[in-house]
Amino acid sequence: MAQHEIDPERLPYAPERLERKPDVGADHFFALDLRAGRVTAVEPFPEARKPAWKLTVDFGPVVGTLRTSAQVTNYSAEELVGRMVVGAVNLGPKRIAGFTSEFLVLGALDPDGTVRLLELPEGVQEGAPIA
Repeated sequence: MAQHEIDPERLPYAPERLERKPDVGADHFFALDLRAGRVTAVEPFPEARKPAWKLTVDFGPVVGTLRTSAQVTNYSAEELVGRMVVGAVNLGPKRIAGFTSEFLVLGALDPDGTVRLLELPEGVQEGAPIA
């Protein structure tokens, strides 16, 4: 599965159905630039095939502000603005329905594929690396 898909009938992400992925080694993990960022804007994305928001996130002074498309419409725009999120910021841009997505926001998948965004404790600053 390259991308998640919400399917309340088949429950594709039920933990007991998912095989463990093969080992990739620490070098592959540490090559990812995972950062904390604060959502500064949320826009509808009606052109997307699946319900999604366009998120603008401030990743601090080094990375700056990046935008992404995220299938997290289980959150309202009001719940997202101001929220701290975790993003993979060095995967390269991807075009989605004419929109350039610049990072991948991270979350845990419910059995049906609903994304639950990772939560960060109060006090984490924008741009903080995730270890």
